[in-house]
Amino acid sequence: MSTLIKEFCAENYTDIPLAIHRGAKRIELCDNLAVGGTTPSTGVLEEAISYCNEKQVPVMVMIRPRKGHFIYNDIDLKIMHTDLIEAKKLGVDGVVFGCLTPSNWIDEEAMEELIEVAEGLQITFHMAFDEIPAERQFEAIDWLAEHGVHRILTHGGPMSESISDTLPRLKELIDYAADRITILPGGQITYENAEEIAHQLGIHELHGTKIVKLAE
Repeated sequence: MSTLIKEFCAENYTDIPLAIHRGAKRIELCDNLAVGGTTPSTGVLEEAISYCNEKQVPVMVMIRPRKGHFIYNDIDLKIMHTDLIEAKKLGVDGVVFGCLTPSNWIDEEAMEELIEVAEGLQITFHMAFDEIPAERQFEAIDWLAEHGVHRILTHGGPMSESISDTLPRLKELIDYAADRITILPGGQITYENAEEIAHQLGIHELHGTKIVKLAE
């Protein structure tokens, strides 16, 4: 599928040049992948944006102040607000974040504040989506689409489930989202299975740390 956009999840600057050479069409930049990703340093972000701009590859940056759950207090949100503004100043193309309530619903107030700050950027709601109860995920898609979010990054179920097992749920989410918002599958997607998964789901964007082949 020649039009497939492979979004490479980069932990730092190091692998970005080779990833782009190997076919990455968009970069999600973060730090601390072992805990699911946190906000990268300003220096890393600056160098990544500079290089990717030369190659005309968009950069999405993770806005997440710490590891753990996605229930953020006022200090967390203040940090996220500042990091988002700094990323915007540096010329990032988009931001990736997600805020939940203790009941695992969208923290609407926190999200609205961050969405307002991110005006003019692409916005991805990250895998916090998979913490939302399945019976409310269609409702969550509605809310996010109505509030100008561009993508939802999701595995289609718990990360403990294989991508082959979550494909049916991903298809349901994709069909429901229709043209209102992009469902971006991630988790266990590699350069070996990406084309087949995209074909099965009828989509043109996929996400992963192994979405392109880096090692020989």
